[in-house]
Amino acid sequence: MSDANLNQLWARALLEELVRGGVRHAVVCPGSRSSPLALACARTDGMRTWSIIDERCAGFFALGLAKQSRAPVVLVATSGTAGAHFYPAVIEAAMSQVPLVVLTADRPLELQGWGAPQTVPQARFYGDFARLFADVGLPEADDAALVHLRATVARAVAIAWRAPRGAVHLNVPFREPLAPTLGSFDAKHLSSRAREGRPGVPLTRIHPPSRLPDAQALEAVRARVAATERGVIVCGPRDENDGFAEAIASLAEATGYPVLAEAASQARYGGGPATVSLYDAMLRHEPFARAHRPELVLRFGGCLTPKGPQAWIDSSGAEVVLFSDEGALFDPAHSAARVVEGSAVAACEALSLGLSRGLGPWARSFLWAEQWTRAALESAFSEDPSLTEMRVAHEVVTALPDGANLFVSSSMPIRDVDAFAPSTGRRLRVLANRGANGIDGIVSSALGVAAASGRPTVLLTGDLAFLHDVGGLLTARRSGVPLTVVVVNNDGGGIFSFLPIAQAEEARSQYENLWGTPHGVDLSHAAALYQARFRRPDSPASLRSAVAEGLKGGLHVVEVQVAERARNVDLHRQLFARMATALGEGPWL
Repeated sequence: MSDANLNQLWARALLEELVRGGVRHAVVCPGSRSSPLALACARTDGMRTWSIIDERCAGFFALGLAKQSRAPVVLVATSGTAGAHFYPAVIEAAMSQVPLVVLTADRPLELQGWGAPQTVPQARFYGDFARLFADVGLPEADDAALVHLRATVARAVAIAWRAPRGAVHLNVPFREPLAPTLGSFDAKHLSSRAREGRPGVPLTRIHPPSRLPDAQALEAVRARVAATERGVIVCGPRDENDGFAEAIASLAEATGYPVLAEAASQARYGGGPATVSLYDAMLRHEPFARAHRPELVLRFGGCLTPKGPQAWIDSSGAEVVLFSDEGALFDPAHSAARVVEGSAVAACEALSLGLSRGLGPWARSFLWAEQWTRAALESAFSEDPSLTEMRVAHEVVTALPDGANLFVSSSMPIRDVDAFAPSTGRRLRVLANRGANGIDGIVSSALGVAAASGRPTVLLTGDLAFLHDVGGLLTARRSGVPLTVVVVNNDGGGIFSFLPIAQAEEARSQYENLWGTPHGVDLSHAAALYQARFRRPDSPASLRSAVAEGLKGGLHVVEVQVAERARNVDLHRQLFARMATALGEGPWL
């Protein structure tokens, strides 16, 4: 691109360093002060630019892009409150270790504090949730300034990549003129290092510390495994798509331990023969839970979604070894006796060496229980053809082809997939925003995953989460990225019906208004507004058909109207009880 003025030269240098640092996607929101950055994004080779109107949607779309690609994504906002709308996505990025590079354009120093329009203090906008903050200063036609800019950007990208990953924030002030001028800016007095950097590589290459786990720590864990038959491998939510399922399957075979794999762990769907997925129901059978208390727990990924299995681990008295491959600690009960940092895949491979226990009676006991529990689940579904919330989760997973993506909203959808959509031989990538566990930005996050992967993608969400981010459908419409959105509509916040507040006498008169929050919205109108194809299935077969149709391409909204919220609580409890009772007095151990 030509450097029509100093602002363009400055923006080009910044974008070049982003691309050389591995950034491939830019999500740009419209604005005036950010014009040099927007134009540089569009003109820089190697950068794909997405234009999104709503900053909050843009933040979560970038989050989805980065979750899928596992590479930093750049976000661009103009000055003023625009960048503040990125805050929820920045929080989620920090909590779930997703790399972002946030660029907030700003007014120059002389306009700060004097009532200039669209001017607010932008320094450290995101507080502790940004891994790095730097104000790169006003553009200068000076070697030292340009080299410093390039080095600062290179450093910021390296920090975004490095564990624990997250968002880095660069504040970029500009003076007018913001649009390119007719005359060409004379940059002949600048050195080639200032003008061009180091072509093909960052100006400053910062190599991250080794991700290989400590060998001495792994040897200690291996010795403990060798001496312990009653162990379990527990896999919580994890975004990485790095051969984890295969590594966990090998570790299970080597240790003889069953794998309790959460839906979003990347180890359940297409996992190995030791995979146990219906553990929530199994552990509700108290005799089984008591008889299967482990002595050693190998923990991977984030915190488990269901509380029961986590409480079972915490109360077991087992030694817990936590493997942290993103440098984050997921141990709210402080039960981990040892934390091993580094690549989880490398840790599994190293631990498997020298161990060859195989799946003996201990692991087979879990797998038998899984079979009985699954048979009870299938029997219950065969007897009742109605579309309950549990059945929706089960049927959506059943309808997905090998290699598809499933993005799952927080609250009830992630819990229902985890509890009622058991493992299959098909390899599915299941993602969720489980860092801060919010329901904001769900449609946009799923759309970002679809855009980055180019694979069939389905979002399973609740009605409130859908309405909270209904503007994400506008992004889908403008970008042309295909997405199928399955909305479980119980006319309100279903998860609150499971909580003590639903039974509190003092809150009963205000429960519906403050927690149930019925909306009464006909979701077909939202689909029509954004020209999405709409279906409202009323049976498991028609739901599977609607999902299959959506996966052919385009934007689809599939609304499933389910039982009244209080009734849904009873249905959940009845199904869990039936699945747990199926274990009876089985031949354990």
